Amino acid sequence: MTTPWGELELSRFPEDPHEKLRAWDASDAYLLDHLAQEGIPLSGAVVVVGDRWGALVTALAAHRPTQITDSYLSQEATRANLARAGVAAGAVSLLTSQDPPPGRVDVLLVRVPKSLALLEDQLLRLAPAVHEGTVVVGTGMVKEIHSSTLRLFERILGPTRTSLARQKARLIFCTPDPALERPANPWPYSYALPDGIGAASGRTVVNHAGVFCADRLDIGTRFFLRHLPDADGPRRVVDLGCGNGVVGTAVALADPAAEVLFVDESFQAVASAEATYKANGVPGHAEFRVGDGLAGVAPGSVDVVLNNPPFHSHQATTDATARRMFTGARRALRPGGELWVIGNRHLGYHVQLRRLFGNSRLIASDPKFVVLKAVKRG
Repeated sequence: MTTPWGELELSRFPEDPHEKLRAWDASDAYLLDHLAQEGIPLSGAVVVVGDRWGALVTALAAHRPTQITDSYLSQEATRANLARAGVAAGAVSLLTSQDPPPGRVDVLLVRVPKSLALLEDQLLRLAPAVHEGTVVVGTGMVKEIHSSTLRLFERILGPTRTSLARQKARLIFCTPDPALERPANPWPYSYALPDGIGAASGRTVVNHAGVFCADRLDIGTRFFLRHLPDADGPRRVVDLGCGNGVVGTAVALADPAAEVLFVDESFQAVASAEATYKANGVPGHAEFRVGDGLAGVAPGSVDVVLNNPPFHSHQATTDATARRMFTGARRALRPGGELWVIGNRHLGYHVQLRRLFGNSRLIASDPKFVVLKAVKRG
């Protein structure tokens, strides 16, 4: 990546020699060029929100910025990219979306996230640290910036306008208004689950901002909850890509002897899963872990993995995440252990499962979804 501060060699995490997607895009380059061309002072407290793979903070590392991200994978990519660029450890402060934000922000750079709710939560949490002289610049691809995005900046921080588009990217300029009366932060948000979905019927779900389908139960999970494996004694179960944790919580409610591990790469998701679990007073043992899938789980230590894999990486459609989840599940499962997967019919996960496990059984289907089971043989 060519920046006003030199050339950077960047990669996503985990590194894949066959990866065709870059670790930066035109919106990152546009923002960095703007900062240099306008001579924006970077000597104060610089905060970068939503830096997807660390391109922005790596380029600005000499100014000791703070990065705030909801993604474990993005944070690990940032660490690797900073090290590759020769940046000293500690030069960039790496915070998560669950950490307390900085107390003062002089330059706020926002990579617009896919989730409008996550943007709302982040801006509301940072607003008290923004002052009249704070420079606020957002960036994103044209298809990611909508009128609702601009209204959110205006409602929380102050008057907002956009730049002309460049290489299908656009900048957002916001002028902070200290006198603005900000709304209360509505996150986290809770609701009651519907009936007819098994052990979780009528139970409470807690969602932090940015978690998929934060205000209602999505139809895929609803279908999955009606077709979970029956309890058959003590077992270790993983809710892989747990989101708000409703699937793992349903398992724990149906089988108090189960030991449930909730795993997601989103800090907001794991916080939601833990809150959902605790809100329902579930007996038994549970563990909550932010990480790269099952990378930290011992081989052959799991009885059941439950998985609803994402098929998007930000705006890009890809099955790479599903493939890595399935591979990780096979490694973590004991012989005879089972991977249960729900997915859209058109994704053809049965082909990948047969290739990896040597088998795939259809458990249930409807016009949109399938629930598949693969068993680890030996």
